[in-house]
Amino acid sequence: MVEIELDGKKVEIAPGSMIMHAAEKAGTYIPHFCYHKKLSIAANCRMCLVDVEKAPKPMPACATPVTQGMIVRTKSDKAIKAQKSVMEFLLINHPLDCPICDQGGECQLQDLAVGYGGSSSRYDEEKRVVPHKDVGPLISMEEMSRCIHCTRCVRFGQEVAGAMELGMSHRGEHSEIQTFVGATVDSELSGNMIDICPVGALTSKPFRYSARTWEMSRRKSVSPHDSSGANLVVQVKNHQVMRVVPFENEAVNECWIADRDRYSYEALNGDDRLTQPMLKQGGVWQEVDWQTALEYVANGLADVKAEHGANSIGLLASPHSTVEELFLAAGLARGLGSENVDHKLRHSSCAPVSAVRWLGRSIESLSHLDRALVVGSNLRKDHPLFALRIRQSIRKGAQVHALGEAVQDWAMPLASFNTERYQTWVSALAQLAQAVAEQKGVGSPVLCQTNDAWRAVATSLLSGQNKAVLLGNAAAHHQKSESLLALANWIAGQIGGTVGYLTEAANTVGAALVGVQPGVDGLSTSAMLESDRVKAFLLLNVEPTHDVRGGSRASTVIGRADLVVTLSPFKANMDISDVLLPIAPFTETAGSFVSAEARLQSFHAVVKPRGETRPAWKVIRVLGSMLSLPGMEFSSVTEVLAAALPGVASGQCVDSTRLSNFSAVATDLEVATDRPCTASIYQLDSLVRRAASLQLTADARAAVHSGEASA
Repeated sequence: MVEIELDGKKVEIAPGSMIMHAAEKAGTYIPHFCYHKKLSIAANCRMCLVDVEKAPKPMPACATPVTQGMIVRTKSDKAIKAQKSVMEFLLINHPLDCPICDQGGECQLQDLAVGYGGSSSRYDEEKRVVPHKDVGPLISMEEMSRCIHCTRCVRFGQEVAGAMELGMSHRGEHSEIQTFVGATVDSELSGNMIDICPVGALTSKPFRYSARTWEMSRRKSVSPHDSSGANLVVQVKNHQVMRVVPFENEAVNECWIADRDRYSYEALNGDDRLTQPMLKQGGVWQEVDWQTALEYVANGLADVKAEHGANSIGLLASPHSTVEELFLAAGLARGLGSENVDHKLRHSSCAPVSAVRWLGRSIESLSHLDRALVVGSNLRKDHPLFALRIRQSIRKGAQVHALGEAVQDWAMPLASFNTERYQTWVSALAQLAQAVAEQKGVGSPVLCQTNDAWRAVATSLLSGQNKAVLLGNAAAHHQKSESLLALANWIAGQIGGTVGYLTEAANTVGAALVGVQPGVDGLSTSAMLESDRVKAFLLLNVEPTHDVRGGSRASTVIGRADLVVTLSPFKANMDISDVLLPIAPFTETAGSFVSAEARLQSFHAVVKPRGETRPAWKVIRVLGSMLSLPGMEFSSVTEVLAAALPGVASGQCVDSTRLSNFSAVATDLEVATDRPCTASIYQLDSLVRRAASLQLTADARAAVHSGEASA
C-alpha cells in the first residue's frame, strides 16, 4: 500500500491508484465532471485540479498517480484558484438556460458553479451554438450547446455498452459530440448516457419538459422485466409515474439499467389501461362492479368443475407476476383440485421438471469470469445487464464462446460464435463434450465425431480458472432442453465450472419456487393447448398471442374454452376472454421478485391504483374466499410472502439447497422438430409492448419486420 497525506490526513491506497481514488477513500470531495468511477480516465475537464507539493502547477486528481509520501491539498488557495479558473472557462459558451433545462436541480455544472463560478463573466463574445441532432426516440440532443465535452457518453458507449455510437468531431470551440453519417443511438443501454451526462446536453426524450426534479417524489422499486432484478428509483408526480432511473446496487445492476427498465413506464399512463372490471355479454363488453365480476368468475369456475371435473381448469401465469400473486394463483387452482398450473409459457418440452433452475452463481461473479460458454441466447438483447458484466470479463481477458442459430452482434469480441441449426444443438454440444473428453482422456457421455472448431473451444474452456456454462432463453425453451442441460452439466463438471440458466423473466425462479408448474397428472402449457380437457382458463398477466408458444394458434385454442378469465392491467385478450379483471402493475402494488441468482427483492407500490384497479393478490384471495378454498386467509402481502417463501428476507438469496440445475435425463441426439419460441427485447411482456417510445426503436422495428413481434 502507498501512504499519502491528503488535506492533513494520512491515507493508504493501492499502488497505481489516482489521487481521486484516495480522496474517495478518505471521504474528501474533489469537484469533477469527466471522471466517473465506472469509466476510464479521460482528464479532459480539468475541474479536479489539486495542489500537489513540489509539483510546478496544479495537477488533475483523476489522472495523477499516488506516490509514497505525496502531500496533496484539495482546499488550498492554489487548488481553489485553479478550479475557479476552469469553471470560468467551462461557462464561456454554456447557455444561460437553467430555468428551462430538464437537468435543472440535478445538474453537476449548476451545483459546482455556485461554489466555483463568478458572479459575472469577463467574456463578451457571442456564445457558440451547436445544431441539435435527432438520434432516435429515447435520447434528446436538442441542446448540445450545453455540452462541456467531458466525453462520458462516448466512453460509456465504448466501454460499457460495447458500441461507440457517439464520438467527438472537429477541434477547439468547434468540437461536437455526435453520431456519424446520420446514425441513431440504438444501444439497449443508451438511457444510461442521460444519467451520466453532468449537464443538460443529453436528456430523456419521453420525459422532456414533463416535470422538474424537485416536484417529484422518489421511491425505490425493482424491474419487472428480465431476470437481473435491476433496482430502480421511480419518480412520481401527482400520483403518476414520470421517470425511472437506476438505484445503485453493486451486487445486482451496479449503477446501470436497460432501456426497457427506464422507459416501459409509458405503458402505465397509456389509454390501454384496464381500470374497471368488464364482462362480455352477448358479444359486447360492459363495465361492471367488482362484486358482479367476481361472482361471475366464482360461479363459472364452480360450474365448469361440477360439469367437467377439477382437471378441466387450467392456470397460465406469467413469470413477470410477483411471488405473492403466483403463490395465491397456484393455491387457487390447486384448491379447486386442478394441477394444470404452469408459468413456462414458451417452452416446447412437456416433460415435468420439479427442480428450480437458476443462474448457478451470483450475478456479480459474471464480471470476473475467465471462460464461458453461452448456449441459445441473444445475450445482448435478452439480458442487457448480464451482457454488460460478461463484457467486463472480456475486457479483463476472458474468452467467451457462443452456440446459436446465427451469428449475433453482442457488442463484445467473442472467442468464437458457433452456428448450428436450432434442431441440432444437442448434437453440437455432444461434439464439444467429445472434444473435452478427448483432451482430458476420459469417456464421453455420448460417442460422436467432433471437429477442429469444437476442439479449439474445448482447449479454451479447459484453461483459465473461473468458468461457467450458461443456458439462454432459447435453450430453456428447446424441445430437448433437458438433454442440453445434461450435456452442459457434464461439460461444466469436466472443465471445473458452474452451469446455470440466464432465466427469461423477472420472476422465473420465483414462479418455480412457489410451485407454479404442473403437479402429478397436471398438464404443462403446451399439453393444455393440445388437450381438449381444459374448459376454463385463468390467465394471470398472460396475452397468449405474445406470451404463449404458438402465438395466435394458442390464442385460438384458449378462446374455444367455456370460460376464459384474464387478470391484467390492460385491455388484453378481449377477443378470447369472457371476463377482464383489472389488476395493478408493479408500480401500484407491493410484491416480490426472485432474480436469476435467486435473490428475493421486495418492493412497495409507488402510486395509487388507477381507477378500480386492485392488486392481483387481493383479487385472487377474494376469489378463493368466495369459493370457500383453504389457505386464502391473508390480510397483508407480507403474510403471503412469509407463507410462500418462509425464512427468506428481502435482499437475501434463497438457500441453494432449494435450487438445482442437475438433469438425470439421458442425452437424446435425435433432431428436434420444433422451432425456437423467444420474445424480442421490446416484446417480452405487456409493459414493454405498450411503451410507445420503445416501440419506435430500431430493435422494435426489426422485430416487427422479421415477424418476431408475437411468440
